[in-house]
Amino acid sequence: MIANYGYKDGSGDFFISIDTDKCIACEDKPCLEACPIKILEKFADDYDDEVVGVKEEHRKKIKYSCAECKPASGERNLACQKVCQPGAIEHSW
Repeated sequence: MIANYGYKDGSGDFFISIDTDKCIACEDKPCLEACPIKILEKFADDYDDEVVGVKEEHRKKIKYSCAECKPASGERNLACQKVCQPGAIEHSW
């Protein structure tokens, strides 16, 4: 299943999508420590599998929370995606 966290407004779509099937396969969840803002959290899904999601307080401001790694211009350092070995994390913008 693909879980989408974020929002859509007049300036665009701002979502982090996490493929929970791929996320389940990852034992260490290195994305939790890789995110400098710590917007990700571990939780049990509806099937009691341990997966990663975006914390509630960041979902409506994800574009701004992720600005350190995803500036409007210049080099992007998507730490959460780089360390995600199964490739479960995607950004829409």
